[in-house]
Amino acid sequence: MDKNLQSKLEECLRLLCLAVVRKDYAQLAVKAKDESLSYEQYLLSVMESECQQRRARRIERYLQESHLPLEKALQSFDLKRLPNKVLQQFNSLKNGRFLEHKENVLIFGNPGSGKTHLICALAQELIHQGRKIYFSTCALLLQELLLAKRELKLPRLLKKFNAYEAIIIDDIGYVQQEKEEMEVLFTLLAERYERGSVMITSNLPFSKWERIFKDPLMTAAAVDRIVHHSAILELNIPSYRMNQAKENKIQRGG
Repeated sequence: MDKNLQSKLEECLRLLCLAVVRKDYAQLAVKAKDESLSYEQYLLSVMESECQQRRARRIERYLQESHLPLEKALQSFDLKRLPNKVLQQFNSLKNGRFLEHKENVLIFGNPGSGKTHLICALAQELIHQGRKIYFSTCALLLQELLLAKRELKLPRLLKKFNAYEAIIIDDIGYVQQEKEEMEVLFTLLAERYERGSVMITSNLPFSKWERIFKDPLMTAAAVDRIVHHSAILELNIPSYRMNQAKENKIQRGG
């Protein structure tokens, strides 16, 4: 290629921030010539290269911003442990359509049943489709909300959460909280109602949620908002950790 032409082309690509095209266009041009590709086919190949790299970087950024425990991925979850109904529900959720409809996902089960792992695995599958999701334990989320309220920054924090298609609240009700903390949690749930999805894990059935919100009216209002558009997965299965402990004991000859 003419040096002057090459210089002008690379300057245009730099100004357009097409770093991958700038790096690959010459190699792809040789390939296009060898394969007798049309101009349009060559253009498509360089643009696809750029798009693939940008998508990979975007997904990597979304995973980092999600605060998900990335070790809790689908590859490390034994789906055979799930009841057939739950497995069908999980598979139907993986397409992400519930996010478009602002629907919620609730996973109930005893400690050790795999609630957190399952919801994190689902979230990672969705992020790889380009969805933005934020993960937090209930305890840490409440601290974040309460601090924002005390610093008069709660509206700003809620606006930040609006950038995510789903907020995961892990282990709601696991630790007893103060009424003030439950009030800010209710504020978040009310803010997201029909505007964005929440994904919740809990070992407490709805009949015991008054322990969480401390007030029957607030409990009823919170449950009503969460359940209105939701998929409920019930993991009525033995504790994975207990099973592992038993297997380890057997292997040791105990």
